[in-house]
Amino acid sequence: MEKKTFYITTPIYYPSDKLHIGHSYTTVAADAISRYKRLRGYDVMFLTGTDEHGQKIQRKAEAKGVTPKQYVDEIVAGIKELWKLMKITNDRFIRTTDKEHESAVQKIFKKLYDNGDIYKSEYEGWYCTPCESFWTKTQLKEDKCPDCGREVELTKEESYFFKLSKYQDRLIRHIEENPEFIQPVSRQNEMLNNFLRPGLEDLCVSRTTFNWGVPVTFDDKHVVYVWIDALSNYITALGYLSEDDSAYRRYWPADVHLVGKEIVRFHTIIWPAMLMALGEPLPKQVFGHGWLLLEGGKMSKSVGNVVDPVILINKYGLDAIRYFLLREVPFGSDGVFSNEALFQRMNSDLANDLGNLLSRTVAMIDKYFGGVLPEQQVEGEFDNELKAVYAQLPQKVEELMDKLQFSTALAEIWRAISRTNKYIDETMPWVLAKSEENKPRLAAVMYNLAESLRIVSILIQPFMPETPEKIWQQLGLTGSGALDWESAKQWGGYPRGTSVQKGDVIFPRIDIKKELEALEAMSPVQKKEPSDQQGSEKVQITIDDFAKLDLRAAKVLEAEKVEGSDKLLKLKVELGGEVRQVVSGIAKHYTPESLVGKTVILVANLKPVKLRGIESQGMILAASNDDTLVVATLDGPIDSGSKVS
Repeated sequence: MEKKTFYITTPIYYPSDKLHIGHSYTTVAADAISRYKRLRGYDVMFLTGTDEHGQKIQRKAEAKGVTPKQYVDEIVAGIKELWKLMKITNDRFIRTTDKEHESAVQKIFKKLYDNGDIYKSEYEGWYCTPCESFWTKTQLKEDKCPDCGREVELTKEESYFFKLSKYQDRLIRHIEENPEFIQPVSRQNEMLNNFLRPGLEDLCVSRTTFNWGVPVTFDDKHVVYVWIDALSNYITALGYLSEDDSAYRRYWPADVHLVGKEIVRFHTIIWPAMLMALGEPLPKQVFGHGWLLLEGGKMSKSVGNVVDPVILINKYGLDAIRYFLLREVPFGSDGVFSNEALFQRMNSDLANDLGNLLSRTVAMIDKYFGGVLPEQQVEGEFDNELKAVYAQLPQKVEELMDKLQFSTALAEIWRAISRTNKYIDETMPWVLAKSEENKPRLAAVMYNLAESLRIVSILIQPFMPETPEKIWQQLGLTGSGALDWESAKQWGGYPRGTSVQKGDVIFPRIDIKKELEALEAMSPVQKKEPSDQQGSEKVQITIDDFAKLDLRAAKVLEAEKVEGSDKLLKLKVELGGEVRQVVSGIAKHYTPESLVGKTVILVANLKPVKLRGIESQGMILAASNDDTLVVATLDGPIDSGSKVS
């Protein structure tokens, strides 16, 4: 009989210069459900990848003095390494710069055009480059992007439009008739009440003001709007409109698109409307999870609160980090990441509960029975209660996992672990061991502990890829046939006569205060080198205050990296008849050669300071948001030394 299929996707990630723990959240969740479905016998397709086109990418590449492809190639390599480190089991990694994807996007665009769902007109409206989103005036929040709060640009250009409004009523009807389509319910209400029922406008789906995108085949002045390009990946990765579309026919429609709440609108309005226009089935579900926040604010490189997943994994182990991400926050809600909360979970749940249960069990079997339990065992008080907990556990976990309730599923497993630790206190093996006649009863207690751990080790596999193997080694279950998912549903699967093997503590307790101090010392905020980019408090100033600044046009003559620093560049700039030396913290955003010849704006009357022992005579102005920094330059023919006002 053919296996049941399961197709899950994460949004394809925008290539960011710096990956933080928040980037890992969706992918770890998708990996957990993929592992779970494989254990249940499903034929799984797990897709992730990178969204590499658009104006934002082109601008960043230009700022760095490289081509857009060179810019994304380097970052994508880092993303793939991170997924490898986190043991992500994706079946496909798609890049929107893949030739097969680009070709399929062009065919999709042409098909929509030929069907009459795309037409040419002129766009005039508001565009948020960081979000790659179009907005009407009424959708703006205080004249800024309602999603990210950044400035928007008034854009006017010839464009192609998709007849999004044509599908408004059909979308509303589909959502109302399929209550599982958008989850959680709060996202469903948001889409209906904030976007669909107030009325949809047709969507601008091409751009002419930049060229880093998929060209429109029948009008090469235009490139396809990045969201049309990006959303199409879910079917182009399966070979849609290619010579071999067998994967598309096998896996589509997707069982679930797993996305962050900020992009639910694209996935539940634009994407379904596109599929309706193409005559293709809609995904079964779009699940919009919440944000992983850091001490009350969204993680952002620009404010220095990025948490590096590589550092955390290397210091504390992969499974501890994955467990925390999936356990701490109910999936769908916003949650707060803090190092202190991570350490508390590690000590209480992992070290005290699971780690201690394994260590005690193996140590007692080794001490009391030489590592091998005898056949003669006598059941007794408390056994049935323990078995009842484990009899219900696998079904509870399955029901919760099918609803993507990772945190609650783990809570159920840990409730069983706590009950098993209580069972040790109730049966008091150390007392039973004092009498030879109690050895059969002691053997039964030890068996029940080992069997509990066997079931736990099977059920935690989707969440923690490394820990189960460590448990199996100590319980002597390596190579055993008692480790498949279905075997967890039957008590008594731990093979009689198995030899346990004492091993290392799988989750050592940590000194929370010491570890917090160590991570604080590594924090980008604490370690930030003195530079000419330091911010100041937002206070109002008078025109007299502003007049104290001497802003001058300065031409960059030479630039080189400061030895021993990955942030600082040393520049020689011409200021009228004077040449000055300036040290600037822009090395992560500009290559030295890309700055030579540019005319920048210099604060010329800043008191000289020494950075890394090098005197800096002024400060270059730059603007930044998130992981983008752009130096303020003057385009026109202006003499160096000219006053800027």
